[in-house]
Amino acid sequence: MKKKILNVMAPVLVIAASFGAVQWMSAAKPEPEKKEEEQRLISLVTSEARAEPVQLRVTTQGEVRAHTEIDLTPQVSGRITAIADRFAEGAGFEAGETLIQIDDADYQLEVAQAKARVAQAEVLLLQAQAAAAIKRQQWLNLNPNKEPTPLQVNKPQVLEAEANLRAAKAALTDAKMDLARTKIHLPYRGRVVSREVGVGQYVTAGTSLGRVFATDRVEIRLPLTDNQLQELGLPLGFVAGDNNPGPEVKLSALVGNHEQQWSGRIVRTQATIDQQTRLIYAVAEVADPYGKGASDGVPLAVGLFVNAEAASTAERNAVVVPREALRSADKVYVVDADNRLNIRTVEVLSTSENRVVIAAGVADGERVVTSTIANPVEGMEVQPITQLARR
Repeated sequence: MKKKILNVMAPVLVIAASFGAVQWMSAAKPEPEKKEEEQRLISLVTSEARAEPVQLRVTTQGEVRAHTEIDLTPQVSGRITAIADRFAEGAGFEAGETLIQIDDADYQLEVAQAKARVAQAEVLLLQAQAAAAIKRQQWLNLNPNKEPTPLQVNKPQVLEAEANLRAAKAALTDAKMDLARTKIHLPYRGRVVSREVGVGQYVTAGTSLGRVFATDRVEIRLPLTDNQLQELGLPLGFVAGDNNPGPEVKLSALVGNHEQQWSGRIVRTQATIDQQTRLIYAVAEVADPYGKGASDGVPLAVGLFVNAEAASTAERNAVVVPREALRSADKVYVVDADNRLNIRTVEVLSTSENRVVIAAGVADGERVVTSTIANPVEGMEVQPITQLARR
């Protein structure tokens, strides 16, 4: 019996002894050293904000329009006998150049007839004046001390003859003007938009011969907000003059995969605000866009859509930071002296491709963040990496 009990208890005692030995060894093992993990700071690229006098610039867009564009119409009727080669779509013409010739045979005849009527009226006037002089002398011989009445010396007949002569001369002038109008020309250099007639076609006064525009200057209508108008220092209803020629405007557009630039000035602003867009429109002008005003031989063509950058006429003090520093239109991240992140709301005066001009919210010399940051938290500690501000 004892042997059986011993056989049963022996394994239990062995297991218990083994467990006890393991526990004793674990308790005797020295504890591992605990290492505190150091906090890893986010590295941010910063640039120094700089206070400096700036000339504010405003960017906008607009379409080039002709300053003068008209339908070319004749003032007389007749058959077209000739059309100049330059009166073709896209072609240019000079001031005073005859573009269309209308048959002038009938008008030359009218001039000849008008000249004959003038000569006849001059003869009748001389006859009336001679008759009046004879009657006056006869009256004075019979009545030396008495002044005759106008009727007694044929004064009304002389006045009638003078009036007829003036009317004849006016008719001659009118006939000469109609003859001159058979040669259709314009007082300015221009370009042809379209031609609607051909040689041999009979036209009447007011018939549209085509459409042309002047090339002495072009206009660009530029939409501006209230703030942009204020930045340029322009009032509503502004008109350029000798004392204030208006802000300069740099115009640019891609032409044939190459960016071209032209120079102009804002010459006036509208006196009203557009009711639909709530914008104010300024008008910029470029002189001689197809000649001296062209960019490397590329004209500022009518219908071209251009980008415009206008500069204010006066400087003001402001803080300039890189364009990358601006977040969500009016936020800038600043690293303070303790390397803590400050999230600032700023007042932006203007922005460009490379810089932002700020009126308030950032001081001169402060470090602004230009690199990306995933989850910015006010007051978080960061590791700044300084970078020189770009101008």
